[in-house]
Amino acid sequence: MKQYDIAAYIWPSYTGKEPRARQFWEQGIGEWQSVLSAEKRTEDQILPRKPLWGTVDEADPAVMEFQIKEALRHGVNVFIYDWYWYDRRPFLEQCLDEGFLGAKNNTDMQFYLMWANHDAVYTWDKRQSDLDEIVWLGSQPREEFDRVCRRVIELYFKRPNYYKIDGCPVFMIYDTVNLIKGLGGIEKTREALDAFRVLVKEAGFPDLHLQMTVWSEGAFNVSGVDSGHTGSAKDLVELLGFDSVTHYQFVHFTDCNRDFLEILPDVRKEWDRIRTEYSVPYYPHVSVGWDNNPRHRFLTLPIMKNNTPENFKKGLQMAKEYADKFNDVPLVTINSWNEWTEMSYLEPDDVYRYGYLEAIRDVFANIEAYQRNELL
Repeated sequence: MKQYDIAAYIWPSYTGKEPRARQFWEQGIGEWQSVLSAEKRTEDQILPRKPLWGTVDEADPAVMEFQIKEALRHGVNVFIYDWYWYDRRPFLEQCLDEGFLGAKNNTDMQFYLMWANHDAVYTWDKRQSDLDEIVWLGSQPREEFDRVCRRVIELYFKRPNYYKIDGCPVFMIYDTVNLIKGLGGIEKTREALDAFRVLVKEAGFPDLHLQMTVWSEGAFNVSGVDSGHTGSAKDLVELLGFDSVTHYQFVHFTDCNRDFLEILPDVRKEWDRIRTEYSVPYYPHVSVGWDNNPRHRFLTLPIMKNNTPENFKKGLQMAKEYADKFNDVPLVTINSWNEWTEMSYLEPDDVYRYGYLEAIRDVFANIEAYQRNELL
């Protein structure tokens, strides 16, 4: 049976071990604080929901040992860690460094990084989530960018279970426009990325596999300085030398204030558009859901409806068909393992229990591999 790389994003906020996180979640349990205070505000919501595994510390290696086993036995074999760099140092690294990499079975699971280089705002702080203020800038100057490159090569790329395509470590950029803004324009950004590739080759790899999180296609200023250069996402792929693209969330490119089954046809149209217009592979993405209300004191839209495990499974089948038909590398990205405050997670809850994980197992998992992991 064909093996698929089912890669689930991880939001590394479910720990109290990050000192700087207390300004957002003062109780010292990370964003579980917002999950526990979630309230139902419309008839369309299935809230509140409780995590079936409890409000565990995902920076605890014993917790992650269990989660790795559960992921593998349901067909999730890659974790994509949201990775942050603010104010000249990393943020929320504990879930990766202490939890995942500290787990005894971590080498059974592959992982890679998505640099979540967006600005940090008060969205994470439920008391002030309506404030339009920046806490830390996600854009970084060249000096900081080079520090990031050296850090990820040494700490992560060199690990045997870091995810690679054709031997090249995969590194995803979440906000390409913010990257350009920090580095001072399109030409300087290309220079910085080319230098990153040189460092990766010097570390013994064939090259870097640079992956872009694609949003909507609309035109924007890509100079970072003036309006001399305008373009679209597909232009950035060419100009900056990206090797592939995928999505992070359905909400980034389509109206999610509707039924999941109404959304899927538009998602497939977007996949096909990207496939025909872009010069690099698109790896299909499926989101579990969307409802950001656990982070807010007042009703916020959109709210995705009818995203049951059965309907989520239809999205997975669509991704499988796309991967089988168009991609040499059978990579599918999923949002997400644990985005509880966006209501888009695979971890079991008290409503659907293991339903979302079982959908992945049913569509993608190698039954023999599943049975082996059952015995672990």
